Amino acid sequence: MFYGVIIRMFFMDNKEHKSPHVHIEYNEWQAVVSIPDCEILAGDFPKKKLKLVTAWMEIHQDELMANWKLAVAGQPIFTIEALK
Repeated sequence: MFYGVIIRMFFMDNKEHKSPHVHIEYNEWQAVVSIPDCEILAGDFPKKKLKLVTAWMEIHQDELMANWKLAVAGQPIFTIEALK
């Protein structure tokens, strides 16, 4: 979580959105964002907050992909440093 945005990755969550992704929340806004290209797959999100999320995702691309592989295998994931 950073700047009020919650980012989640769920275990075994590769059925509906087949590509690697994260779920993001901010107040009443929710979206699903692809890890490889930082594009919204579902939902809607405020542009300013989405820019923060995509910047963070680009910085931590390798870590997010490593976590994705662990999560879909049902294994524990590791914490990724928040945007400061």
